[in-house]
Amino acid sequence: MRNKATTVTCPICNATASYSVNNPHRPFCSERCQLIDLGEWFNEERRIVGGKLAEDGQADTEDAASPGPDIIN
Repeated sequence: MRNKATTVTCPICNATASYSVNNPHRPFCSERCQLIDLGEWFNEERRIVGGKLAEDGQADTEDAASPGPDIIN
């Protein structure tokens, strides 16, 4: 049985990328796209939405029952 590499669409440029150990940038097609994505997170253009923090820095218990974080793009 052959190991067939899975192909995915690069989330930055929409090019086809190999999702295998041979692609160190997976799921991106290149280091360039990987760094663009990292920069978007760093510049807070992307974020994971969570519950509001109380004044003491702890998460509110009301939001703890939410189904999970949402990624905002």
